[in-house]
Amino acid sequence: MIAIALNSIFVIVEFSYGFIANSTALMADAGHNLSDVLGLLLAWAAVILARRAPSLRYTYGLRSTSILAALANGMLLLVASGGIAWAALQRVYAPPAVAGLTVTLVAGAGILVNGLSAWLFMSGSKGDLNVRGAYLHMLADALVSLGVVLAGIAMIYTGWYWLDPVISLVILAVIFISTWQLLRESMQLALNAVPPHIDMAAVENFLKQCEGVESIHDLHIWGMSTTECALTVHLVMPQGYPGDQVIDGITKALKDRFSIHHSTLQTEQGTTPHGCSLHADLLLVH
Repeated sequence: MIAIALNSIFVIVEFSYGFIANSTALMADAGHNLSDVLGLLLAWAAVILARRAPSLRYTYGLRSTSILAALANGMLLLVASGGIAWAALQRVYAPPAVAGLTVTLVAGAGILVNGLSAWLFMSGSKGDLNVRGAYLHMLADALVSLGVVLAGIAMIYTGWYWLDPVISLVILAVIFISTWQLLRESMQLALNAVPPHIDMAAVENFLKQCEGVESIHDLHIWGMSTTECALTVHLVMPQGYPGDQVIDGITKALKDRFSIHHSTLQTEQGTTPHGCSLHADLLLVH
């Protein structure tokens, strides 16, 4: 709420002064900040929806909305960056005069606003891709504002107005690199890929070494949200079901060691051939 309020006010202020100072960098940064406000609203909505209790139709609740929000945030940031790049390129060859002092002061305020907003999200950015998306938005804007400040100071003393669009393009390259990582990870989660922090081979080895387990098959791991993971697996146990205590121990170990929050374990004695159709199709393809 604080980050949304601060950035909403700053968008209006920055665009107004950018228009007055004839600065593409300021107006572009204001547009970028507007996309951040929309991105923060998406992230906030996803957090609220993720807390909804499961229903008969949505048996896992709405946790996966956080993945959709992270994906939308990445796409939104790329689109906004493209718009800024187009505006900057048009001014590289014919840069108009820019009020350097105004640009420097307003962009300096932008560093404070965006830096504070990024700090608010920093602690939660390591364990939640959705929060990291919001954090990257704010951090990217702080970097853009820093670049604009440097360009403003240089224009005051040199009159090199071409620095206004050039600095924008340099900062956009930095933003693109960080945004691409966010977009790639959120896309992987949306496609039910194994979350990057989980070692699939390590999980497989752990399950094979569990008490009474001869072999395993149909192991699937995917992200239910940007913070929670799920697992399903068939455990071949020739001696039969080992009891709730053993199964509970395996489930607890998966959560403690691999951060897998929801595990579904199916036990089999191996007397008949089991295997999902998906794996059979993959074998036929190979």
